[in-house]
Amino acid sequence: MPRYSDELDAVAAYEQALRLRIAERLAQENGHPAGAGLSAGQIAEADAAIAAWQDTGEEEHDLNAFRRIGPLQELLAEHRAVLDRIDDMRDRRLS
Repeated sequence: MPRYSDELDAVAAYEQALRLRIAERLAQENGHPAGAGLSAGQIAEADAAIAAWQDTGEEEHDLNAFRRIGPLQELLAEHRAVLDRIDDMRDRRLS
């Protein structure tokens, strides 16, 4: 019998993986060696970067569409898109 898998669980797990990738990228940009493991402070720094990215308006992100963005910004944009997808999935379940 196939095991049931919930799409929302998979997307939420991917969101958490992206969160860790953002923390790793920030640590790397701050001079920490890759693969050295993440501290609680580094994960908190990633959470702060995610919150700051979310707080900037869509107009700012639209302007960035015409500029080249770096690897960190790409991860933050992807994370935002995953959060939007999670919100959409939850909204559909409530309707």
